[in-house]
Order: sequence, then structure tokens, then C-alpha cells
Amino acid sequence: MAEHFTLRLVDSRMLAPSVRHLGFERADGQPLAFIPGQFLQIHFHYDDGTATKRSYSIGTVGDGHSPVQRIEIAVSYVDGGAATKLLSGLELGGTIEASGPYGRFCLQDSDAHPRYLLLATGTGVTPYRAMLPAFEKLLAQGDREVVLLYGARNETELLYGEEFEVFAQTHPGFSFYGCLSRQPRAAARPNDRPGHVQGVLAELQPSAGRDIAYLCGNPNMVDAGFNALKEFGLPIPQIRREKYISSR
Repeated sequence: MAEHFTLRLVDSRMLAPSVRHLGFERADGQPLAFIPGQFLQIHFHYDDGTATKRSYSIGTVGDGHSPVQRIEIAVSYVDGGAATKLLSGLELGGTIEASGPYGRFCLQDSDAHPRYLLLATGTGVTPYRAMLPAFEKLLAQGDREVVLLYGARNETELLYGEEFEVFAQTHPGFSFYGCLSRQPRAAARPNDRPGHVQGVLAELQPSAGRDIAYLCGNPNMVDAGFNALKEFGLPIPQIRREKYISSR
């Protein structure tokens, strides 16, 4: 059930030239119960006093089911953006108003397909970070596989990329592909791919009997990935989508 609460900033660091990782705790000291894949809404006002809000996926890596004390999000800065003005100027100890959690972009207990295909661009990778503990449990069963295709223009924009790389190295069955559309890494890695995430699908040969797919990020990627997966024969119920739209 969604709640309204005040968040206090306790951690802040840059993930990329225009993306910041922010860690909050509730001012009332209470933990936040959420399902990995859900999001918060930040409430504030434009300069003219009009109320508005922005949505941010929760990226906290907990145990996958218990409430958490630390609430982590990744914020893309938009030139002239009202939320950018608010969050870029927020200092440690500063507070904002929020509500949540919301959303159904979550893993389903009924999913029985042997492979998960996760597609992401930009901060759309954040919910998959929160899902890592759940994937760890699934992979421990020995009959599942998880493939994350993450698209960015260059290496500096692969948010949490090293965390996903380490998870892949320590969890057989999890694969991480860095899909770089503008500039390859100076030192390429075996699973790096040029171009966009949907272009790697042909290599993976999705099929209705094998795959459940999740797509999160900019609308162009989500639409292109959705259409490509349908062409491979995945029925719509096996393709979950969440689009991130930048707002001023």
C-alpha cells in the first residue's frame, strides 16, 4: 500500500556525467516495504507554485523481500528540468516529500520460463539492480538463466556496470552484455556488443517456450525491443514493459 513520507538525503555520488545516485532514509525512521521493480514518486512544486511529481525506480539491493532502511534511486539530470534543480541542489541532510511504492514491473511467482531476458537503457537498469537478490535465489535452483542487455552510448554511462559484472562473475547463469552505441570501451570485454540492445536479440534467439522478457528505459528502445520480441514469437503476456520519459 502506498504511503506518503519525508525522505532525508544520506548519500550522494555521481554514477555518470549526468546521472547521480541518491540514498535516502525516511525522516520518521521507518523502513520502506517494496517489491523490487517498484518506484517512488517525488513531490515538489514548480517555481510558480504548481504541484508536480516525478517517478524514480527503487534501486536498493536488499534481500529481495524485507523492508529496507536505505532507499536508493538514480536520477538523470535534464537541462532546465525542475526535478534536476531540486535534486541537484539537495545537500546531505536535506529533505524531500515522497510517496510509494507504486508499480507492477516486478518478477512474478508464476513465471516458469527457463530464461529471463532483461533489456535496459539509462536509469532503466535501476530496477534490475534491486532484483539481483531475487535472481540469486532463482539461479541457485539450477534451472534458470538471466541475461541483461544494457544499452548506453559509452562505458561511462553503464550505470552500476561493475556491480552487474561482478554479479555475473560470481553467479553462473547470469550474463551481462554492455551494448555501446557510440564508443567502445578502451579495453573491450567479451560480452560487449556494438549498437543497440535490440540488435543483440538475434544472437540470443528468443523463443516463446524459453523466455520471459522485461524492457525498461527510453520509449524508443522499449518499442523496438517489444516489436523485435514479438517477431521472435514471444506472446505479449511474456513481455513486460516500463518506459522512462524525461520531463522538465
